[in-house]
Amino acid sequence: MARYGEGADGAHRAGDGGRAGIGAACARRLAAAGARVLVVDLRAEPAEKVAAEVGGTAVVADLSDPGFVAALPDEPVDIVVNNAGFQHVAPIEEFPPEVFATMLRVMVEAPFLIARRVLPGMYARGWGRFVNISSVHGLRASPFKSAYTTAKHALEGFSKVVALEGAPHGVTSTCVCPAYVRTGLVEAQIADQARVHGIEQDEVVRDIMLAPAAIKRLIEPEEVAELVAYLCGPAGAFITGVSLPVDGGWTAR
Repeated sequence: MARYGEGADGAHRAGDGGRAGIGAACARRLAAAGARVLVVDLRAEPAEKVAAEVGGTAVVADLSDPGFVAALPDEPVDIVVNNAGFQHVAPIEEFPPEVFATMLRVMVEAPFLIARRVLPGMYARGWGRFVNISSVHGLRASPFKSAYTTAKHALEGFSKVVALEGAPHGVTSTCVCPAYVRTGLVEAQIADQARVHGIEQDEVVRDIMLAPAAIKRLIEPEEVAELVAYLCGPAGAFITGVSLPVDGGWTAR
């Protein structure tokens, strides 16, 4: 099997993509299950490091540029893990429109372009898996995250359409919706939230990030990767068109 573990850096808060965090954890877990992994990211060196570790291939591509699909290898793809993203925290009236647009290109348009590229091959082979790394913000909203919340809600809707169109062809599509995962993206958010709210960074973790959850800790990337692997394996064949929270009870409220 091959998969695309995408990543992207924004000019503001960089996502971990395929080179670190959730993306790297998924690459390791799927490779351990026998997948031949394509680590797609904006940065070559860290992507190549992860690819070398798992015996895969690094692909350098900027997902904010619609022409990135030309950089993708022309070979069969059975599993797509859409993990690209970055964060910018600001009130709506101060949110840069160009950043808003870039976030939607990376987190919504790029998954569409990848699906458009690989679905014909999946249909021809009668098998495929899309796992979209959404967020609890694909199910709930938070202030100061207008673009991220919008993008993740849009990704949720797109995933459902892929599930409905792909079902007759053996293709499933799901969203995994973590709360705050211990990644570079979250560490960057802590500083941003402290600035926006005018509080200390430890107060951000305790009083903002972990406040809605019943389990008071950050999620480890490997916990997300285990669910991704389950969805891509035989036991996940009947799971499609749904959003699976990994949120420590956040959405139970």
